[in-house]
Amino acid sequence: MKNLKRIYSLSLAVVSSVVFSFVSSCSNDDNDISSSSSATPEITKVFEAGDVDFTPVDLGYPNKTYVIQGSGLSGINKIYFNGVDTYFNQTFVTDNNVFVTIDLDTPYAGDEITNELKIVSANGKEAKIPFVIAPPAPLIIKGFNPINAAEGDEITIYGNFFLNPEVAIGDVDVPVVSSTLTEIVVKAPANSEDKKITVTTISGEAVSTQAIGSALYDDELRGDAGHWTWDGSAIIKDYSEDSAQGVNSMKFELGGWSGADFKFNSRDVSKYKAFRLRVKSLTDNAGASVNLVFGGWAYQIPTAMTSAWTYLEVPFSAIGNPTTFDQLTIQESGNFGGNTFLFDDMGFVLK
Repeated sequence: MKNLKRIYSLSLAVVSSVVFSFVSSCSNDDNDISSSSSATPEITKVFEAGDVDFTPVDLGYPNKTYVIQGSGLSGINKIYFNGVDTYFNQTFVTDNNVFVTIDLDTPYAGDEITNELKIVSANGKEAKIPFVIAPPAPLIIKGFNPINAAEGDEITIYGNFFLNPEVAIGDVDVPVVSSTLTEIVVKAPANSEDKKITVTTISGEAVSTQAIGSALYDDELRGDAGHWTWDGSAIIKDYSEDSAQGVNSMKFELGGWSGADFKFNSRDVSKYKAFRLRVKSLTDNAGASVNLVFGGWAYQIPTAMTSAWTYLEVPFSAIGNPTTFDQLTIQESGNFGGNTFLFDDMGFVLK
């Protein structure tokens, strides 16, 4: 596989020191390739390259380099992780040691997964051991819905690399109702407001940026007390073709310097430190921007936009340290005749 042939990131100094320590511990006939080429290969252990303690592992991460240790290894010409033919550099092969980097595209889930490492010699002899491939790190949480979940509500967590996940809301472990590699469904426990969601797998853990109960928009407007555009154009509140979190976003098409107002039921924001929002311009123009207006035009926050989703936080210290929140005004300010843009994940950030 041509795309597997890449330069190892492991420094030559580390590789050299590890190889030297192995070679120096071998007998004089360890590097006798003619005799080892007909031998049956054997794997005694695997450890991460650069580990000076040579600690055995039975789990590996894509894009990391490992050392296979054993005997009869100079005669091998194939290495497989979960059935994937994995490139290895013959420069770092001795009869007792092989350096190999697990390919980034090695599968880690599915019915065909073998959970094994297999090596094959040129004469067809092979050896294999149990070896689990972990999902690539870092684990990713893209968002969850509904953010303003009540006790007993099902919450869908969106992200990637969710292999056999465990989920906690705050410090409470919650059972997983269902899961795939990209979605997890759990039920909100009692007293979950203001708690974040943590997902843990063998690759590590990830924590949601949002806290339960912190949304003004999470696929629908929360506490909506009225919304309109200045020019009468529509605000599409369930735009499903693109979203930053969840499955929907809000879509606006505003003329130059036109705008929109959102009224909300007044809510106490003393426990929050900032207003949050994800924005995206559907026009690829370097001048795309909107003004975010707070406090009845007392505070205007110019906000640049791009054709990719951008996460924004407006510290409450920048808009007068409000203790309550009930209105947001936006004004198109690109100065090129209007724009179409998307808003998503609107809400607040806990202190």
